[in-house]
Amino acid sequence: MSKEEGRMDFGGRVVLVTGGGSGIGRAVALGFAAQGARVAVADLNAEAAEKVAAETPGKTHLAILMDVTDTASVRAGADRALSAFGKIDVLANVAGWDRIMPFVETDEALWDRIIAINLRGVVATCHAVLPHMIERGSGAIVNVASEAGRSGSSGEAVYSAAKGGVISFTKAVAREVARKGIRVNCVTPGLTDTALLQSMIAEGHGKLIDAIVRATPIQRLARPEEVAEVVLFAASDRASFITGQTIGVGGGLVM
Repeated sequence: MSKEEGRMDFGGRVVLVTGGGSGIGRAVALGFAAQGARVAVADLNAEAAEKVAAETPGKTHLAILMDVTDTASVRAGADRALSAFGKIDVLANVAGWDRIMPFVETDEALWDRIIAINLRGVVATCHAVLPHMIERGSGAIVNVASEAGRSGSSGEAVYSAAKGGVISFTKAVAREVARKGIRVNCVTPGLTDTALLQSMIAEGHGKLIDAIVRATPIQRLARPEEVAEVVLFAASDRASFITGQTIGVGGGLVM
């Protein structure tokens, strides 16, 4: 297949990417921009969002300060994207965070933070963007969860629960809005080589990470760009008859 044949055309479309300042979110934002989309890069780190927006091809991209745990911040960010671009065709929910720790050593503050970022943030962004998509009669949402949400992961009990919630939420919303012309799908990466993962290794969890890699049939970490390719596909017209699905990008860890 030639490079042109492999292209997913997002020309004229507007994409809002949460967690777009780093890791998988950065790869997703750059991927959409490379395929012609205008991209709103939303992140809690405003400087990182600005840097990614500046990296994207073209000069029509936007950096948005957004805290997905704060509903007012989410609504303000969505409104800013709508004000700047007039529409949102695609919402890619990539923002996520975790801390590896045995469940019995965790506390309520950690539970709340993990759930707020990984589950409640997805609920809030979808709630902010869906009315606009319903009014227009079209749209695509791709929620990035985790293979941990499908199989459970040692040291990530609450994270696994939150990501499992994203998978179920995706299916439920997909059923509700399919007849409105909106598709909602979920992508579940396995271990991916991001700054967050490297910080976990630096905190002393390298042996656990190595064990998971050994248990993965392809036996390596995913690259952020590999996950981004699947996010773009799920949002594209090539996936026009796909909704409510969970697409694993975990090297065979979960089958």
